Amino acid sequence: MHATMMTARFAVLTLVAAFPAVGPAMAKPGADRTYTIANYPVEARAANAVAAKDTAIADGQKAAFRSLLKRIVPVTSYRDIERIAATDPATLIDGVAVRSERNSATEYIASLDISFQAAEVRDLLNRQGIPFVDTQAPATIILPLTRDAKAAAGPAGEFRAASGAWGAVWPTLDLANSVSPLRAETLKPELGPDTLRGLYDDATRTASIMTLAAAYGTDQVVVAIAEVDTEGRKVNVLLAGQDGAGPFALNRAYRLNDGDLAYTLELAAVVSQGVLEGRWKAVNSGGSVAAAAASPYSADPGGYAATSPAGDDVAFDAQFSGQTEWNAMRRVLLEAPGIDDIRIGTVSAGNASVSVKYPGGGPALAQVLASYGIALTDTGGLWVMRQSR
Repeated sequence: MHATMMTARFAVLTLVAAFPAVGPAMAKPGADRTYTIANYPVEARAANAVAAKDTAIADGQKAAFRSLLKRIVPVTSYRDIERIAATDPATLIDGVAVRSERNSATEYIASLDISFQAAEVRDLLNRQGIPFVDTQAPATIILPLTRDAKAAAGPAGEFRAASGAWGAVWPTLDLANSVSPLRAETLKPELGPDTLRGLYDDATRTASIMTLAAAYGTDQVVVAIAEVDTEGRKVNVLLAGQDGAGPFALNRAYRLNDGDLAYTLELAAVVSQGVLEGRWKAVNSGGSVAAAAASPYSADPGGYAATSPAGDDVAFDAQFSGQTEWNAMRRVLLEAPGIDDIRIGTVSAGNASVSVKYPGGGPALAQVLASYGIALTDTGGLWVMRQSR
């Protein structure tokens, strides 16, 4: 998601010939809509442009399929996904549409809508006994906002409509096809700072949620307030309101590493959407919202604070040849099931210090990463992560 997508025309006929064409919105009826992963970024480098495009599309299909499984499978069953790791996602593709693309002699970058065959995916999961939820919740209004607590002397400036990276990332997420679909809207002028401050306090939260519902004419309104703590080198995000699973509030801090505010805010938005999906899946798979606390993002969608992540600590040095390769590694760490509490320290031109939690520690994590084409090797007390060559 970190790559910049630029509109261009390059071998579109080849792509359309390889896969059934569909409209950019990839709209489908009923539960089938959740089987589309929209606006998915792909990129690859190779000896020539054709090879780069083929690699990008093949890798994009695999990554999009993993995203689909994480979308519809409850977080408590993520480990079961490993049972179908050998499945070739190309056999399940229903259609691909190009939103934007650009290329050079050795690089291909694009944003794709990838649609999977709903019946075939359901059959695959049912055969393996993997639970899933593909029925969409009623749509929830999401209000991305920013907060500057130091502006309290001028209350009107304390809360603002999201701008910059926080405002830009939400439209890039696949909000419509989620199992917990969202519709981004702006803050209504009649909602003052007192209503938003009330969401931070247990004693006043219910009243603030009711005020939001009255203003928007629906019970399902959630605010996502990002506050940058420069001194603490973190971004605090409050996710609060009522969604299809009921009222809730979640405060979460995201470490601001290497001054990369845009990436931190992007991660926070992805995690926030995952929390809402996890809550809906939990209550529709025989559990409760508390079950979604097993989220790989360490967030507790049913409470007011982050949970303590489970798993063994694994610290390693990620080594890469450039930003494109590092972005691909980061995406795998976010998407692979079971990886928890991801912390990225110093990042240089060719390596980054990373720590995660994973059940079974380094040896177990190495097996999972190997299925994504990444090698995690114990080099005498120091784990090193590299792209497999």
